[in-house]
Amino acid sequence: MTSEPRWFKSSYSNNGGDCVEVAANLVADFGVVPVRDSKVVSGPVLALPAGAFASFVSGVRSGEFDTA
Repeated sequence: MTSEPRWFKSSYSNNGGDCVEVAANLVADFGVVPVRDSKVVSGPVLALPAGAFASFVSGVRSGEFDTA
């Protein structure tokens, strides 16, 4: 990727560091949403297809992954 990701994490992520960060600024140019572990910023990055990431976020919002 030639563009630098602009990383951010949710404002709900204040639970002691078990968070992921995403860089939505690359969707328009590359069609991907990079995702990484916020504790290991130099570690691996997953480049998820934008549609797959949107489906995941929709599932989270609708409670699809709730286990309780």
